[in-house]
Amino acid sequence: MTADDLLAPLDLAFWNIESTDHPMHLGALGVFSAGSPAAAAHAADLLAARAAAVPGLRMRIRDVWQPLAFGGAVREPDPDFDPRHHVRLHDRAADFQAEAGRLMERPLERGRPPWEAHVLPGEDGMSFAVLFKFHHALADGLRALTLAAAVLDPMDLPPRRPRPAQPAASRLPDVRRLPGLLRGAVSEVGRALDIGASVAVSGLGVRSSAALTAVSTGTRRTAGVVIDLDDVHRVRKVAGGTVNDVLIAVVAGALRRWLDERGDGSAGVRPRALIPVSQRRPRSAHPQGNRLSGYMLRLPVDDPDPLGRLAHCRTAMDRNKDAGPGRGAGAVALLADHVPALGHRLGGPLAAQAARLWFDILVTSVPLPGFGLKLGGNAVTEVFPYAPLARGQALAVAVSTYRGQVHYGLVADAEAVPDLDRFAAALTAEVETLITACGS
Repeated sequence: MTADDLLAPLDLAFWNIESTDHPMHLGALGVFSAGSPAAAAHAADLLAARAAAVPGLRMRIRDVWQPLAFGGAVREPDPDFDPRHHVRLHDRAADFQAEAGRLMERPLERGRPPWEAHVLPGEDGMSFAVLFKFHHALADGLRALTLAAAVLDPMDLPPRRPRPAQPAASRLPDVRRLPGLLRGAVSEVGRALDIGASVAVSGLGVRSSAALTAVSTGTRRTAGVVIDLDDVHRVRKVAGGTVNDVLIAVVAGALRRWLDERGDGSAGVRPRALIPVSQRRPRSAHPQGNRLSGYMLRLPVDDPDPLGRLAHCRTAMDRNKDAGPGRGAGAVALLADHVPALGHRLGGPLAAQAARLWFDILVTSVPLPGFGLKLGGNAVTEVFPYAPLARGQALAVAVSTYRGQVHYGLVADAEAVPDLDRFAAALTAEVETLITACGS
């Protein structure tokens, strides 16, 4: 066992906060056009054959109790790896999203490499879907994309430029700096948690909505929304900001519409959104696990002006970028780096409970390549990313752009949010609202 085999602290945290009711896996549902009714079965065979040749998909996670890593875990090749345990062909599905929600409920088997690929033939025989699931301890969004791409059809990519490997010893914290680092990290985490969230802020009563909280039921529902990327650019060119600013503002406006329609009300509601930020360098020399930080943003759900909501999101994101991802919400990752392995193991349940104090909703972006993806020659037509749902939270939002479209992937507690389709419709309606407000 070497330092490179050990799970990094953030990976170990994700491994230990998981419970039966709150599995910590990422997901992505790819919908494919099918050349024939046999395409789904052929796709399952291809995925299994290709997975056998991808080293990252053969890695299991094993707990270790050796003195230098007591309570930690390592990645290691599974000597009994069989891709057929991970790639599963299902019966025909009438509703890919309904099947994805059911499958997202199920935790991954922890004794095997923690990933799965579920192939769902379409009822019409002319389409199929593949739901990829990767444990967050194995991969963040970008790493999961790399692993999934390795089992899709080969693509022409620019030549890889090797980076010099960073010596393992230099990545370990200097214990002499640990007290100061911890004090700084705890201070930042305190600001990120914003525990006084229900108190007036800048003269306004700010609250989170009870609709975004949930008693743990272990149930999951998913939904997908597709909007035209050109519409997002139309708004951005008139109102300013980035594509991401607009997509976050769409979530804020959709929450407002959804809360008002279901009778919960949006007055004074400004939930804390965690916006993950990738720290992964392209083609990193150390690609395993997570390279994440994050921003915190209060979604202006209570603002009745759609352009006002966008301006708020733009200003808040600019402020976050100026401060850098190592401050505020990003300090949680910093703190994780300096918690001993045994601390992650013993404190995992407590950390899972604390997520509700830290943020109210996750809004994450997963970049996809601009070129078309295929499997067995069958083209991907839609890709819906799914984020893990934290304990005590009812809804998580992930978004990707692909081939001129924006795909929102929604994951909700099925009992807390039985009307997820209504929120999905609100996302589409909010885009139209912004276009109208911009005079486009």
